[in-house]
Amino acid sequence: MLFNSLIFLIFAFLFFTLLPFVNKLKNNFRWLFFTIASFIFYGWWDWRFLFLIIGSGLIDFFAGILITKKQKYKTLFLILSLIGNLGSLAAFKYSSFFAENFSLLLSHFGIIIDLKSKIPEFMLILPVGISFYTFQSMSYTIDIYRGRLQPTKNILQFFSYLAMFPQLVAGPIVRARDLLPQLTKIKKVSKVENWNGLKLILIGFFKKVVLADNIAPLVNYAFNDSNTAHSTIFWWIAIIGFAFQIYFDFSGYSDIARGLAKWMGFHFRINFNHPYISSSIKEFWTRWHISLSTWFRDYVYIPLGGSRKGKFRSHLNMWITMVVSGFWHGAAWTFVIWGALHAFFLSLERIFKIPVKLQKIPGGKILALILLLFQVMIAWVFFRAESF
Repeated sequence: MLFNSLIFLIFAFLFFTLLPFVNKLKNNFRWLFFTIASFIFYGWWDWRFLFLIIGSGLIDFFAGILITKKQKYKTLFLILSLIGNLGSLAAFKYSSFFAENFSLLLSHFGIIIDLKSKIPEFMLILPVGISFYTFQSMSYTIDIYRGRLQPTKNILQFFSYLAMFPQLVAGPIVRARDLLPQLTKIKKVSKVENWNGLKLILIGFFKKVVLADNIAPLVNYAFNDSNTAHSTIFWWIAIIGFAFQIYFDFSGYSDIARGLAKWMGFHFRINFNHPYISSSIKEFWTRWHISLSTWFRDYVYIPLGGSRKGKFRSHLNMWITMVVSGFWHGAAWTFVIWGALHAFFLSLERIFKIPVKLQKIPGGKILALILLLFQVMIAWVFFRAESF
């Protein structure tokens, strides 16, 4: 069920019509209502894949409790939780990628085998939102392991958090320590908050339906056209078009999610903060898909050592984080290259202190913006390309 579909409008109308009455009930009934509604929202796409989010949720719900109760074995329970989450993500999102590349590798040794054909057809379908709810579920158990979060012992409250429908399909990735406390309180939504929520929803729909969806055919024509003999201007228009398409698409979904959350009495943090006015790649990543970039910072970059173990390790940790981030976006080498390019640009900024130097010269801010846009656009080419 997508936000820009008729069935979602019917779903949302029924949900928000019932919500004031449900909010008068005890928390267990509210959480049951949220959980059932979110499962209907997700299951409308394909009911078969509900078992994935339920299975992932059950693993982490019990892992969270056991990590707290059995301190001696807490590392084991965390590892089991991570294996369960990453295993399902790898099986459904990356099995085809690994099968194709391993078959290609074997062919160089004269072994011809189509490993992809051995994968069950069911597993070749990418479940909607699996990358988002997997990361959201993983952050729950990791935060409990680190002592930053107490586990909920109510499974309905947990699934209300994990499967909350506004952010389930395309983010933002909401942390348990942000949303779980909000779920325990019944907040009366003021007229101002309702209006602010409506503004976010309308802006989000405008970005998604009017802008992104109308730019998409032009971009698709350029990138899917087998005739590559186009002018330089044509390709720059296509690249710039895709840059705005993906921004309006992602940020539009996030705005709608935040607006719906406001109507429910919850607060989701801003996820896109005008990234294309940044003066450096580093600043870009503080403004672009903020919930995802901070997730990689907190759960990948910092655990690897961050910038605490010298310049070389700092660069290496950053490269690993960005390449993994690229692979998270899609199971193809083009996404890996996209992540690696951002790592390369970040390394150049750190080594040569480019943003600082540009700020010291006349017109430096404009030059910094132009450089940032050029770097981001070049990287977007690989993100959008089907192959290279």
